[in-house]
Amino acid sequence: MESIQASLQSMMSGEKFVRQYEKLKREILTDPLIGEFLQSKPHVSLDMLERSLPKLDQYRKELSTCHNCPGLEKCTNLMQGYRPNLVVEKKFVDIQFEVCEVKQKTDRQKKQQSLIKSLYIPKDILEARFENFDKSEESRWPASAAALEFAMQADPGNRSMGLYLYGMFGVGKTYIMGAVANALADRDIETMLVYTPDFFREMKQSIGDGTVNEKLDRVKNAEVLILDDIGAESLSSWIRDDVLGVILQYRMLEKLPTLFTSNYSYEELEAHLSYSERGGFEQLKAKRIMERIRHFTTPIFVEGSNRREKK
Repeated sequence: MESIQASLQSMMSGEKFVRQYEKLKREILTDPLIGEFLQSKPHVSLDMLERSLPKLDQYRKELSTCHNCPGLEKCTNLMQGYRPNLVVEKKFVDIQFEVCEVKQKTDRQKKQQSLIKSLYIPKDILEARFENFDKSEESRWPASAAALEFAMQADPGNRSMGLYLYGMFGVGKTYIMGAVANALADRDIETMLVYTPDFFREMKQSIGDGTVNEKLDRVKNAEVLILDDIGAESLSSWIRDDVLGVILQYRMLEKLPTLFTSNYSYEELEAHLSYSERGGFEQLKAKRIMERIRHFTTPIFVEGSNRREKK
């Protein structure tokens, strides 16, 4: 019986195979993409090119895909998201790969998204950017400028000062905080944005399944924490003292900045926090919480028209 090697040699020496091989060689060597490479490498011999035909064929096909990029998900290159380059290696031509711009952009976006964690925050807030702010709203400029300054100077672990943005409904407080989170992500700083009423509601429910400490740790350890709409929640003494109080105490000791948005001023929030579900008021406990907020945030009143009414 004829060996496999002998059969292959017989097939490769056949007239049909030779014709197909010569045709493919002409297509490869006359391809403009290969021509561009040869112009920059005049020392590459025909013998080197013939030894490298499979690599040259792969290169031209994959580079053609790059020139007509279908997007990262539809990339058909052998290494998805990588652009081929030809290099001379001793007696033949080989391919090296580098990450393409599309994959670089996608990777940057994924990294940024991984640095912004959120609980109950709308998608449009998570996509907010300072450069996309409506500059016609001059009344918001002071708050936006302070937020941008914080984002550029924040130093979790060394500096614990945050911001307290307060004002009427829909003036853009949460949107500003979304821009802060994205600007911090550009600096590789992790941010957690939390819609406070829903988070506190979840913490109450977590008593039953024993996940209170796990969820508490996730929030209190964030490099930068944004508590959105504090004061809008239905408050209990346990939430105030054993959830909010624990979070703020830990972050104060670890010098981790906390930012807030609220419809309440400091004084109004203190009155809200002093309310007891058992009746009456617990002013001392409310003052203890407010001391941590006042001392480690800068209050900024956010003015402007209601953005929600414009949609």
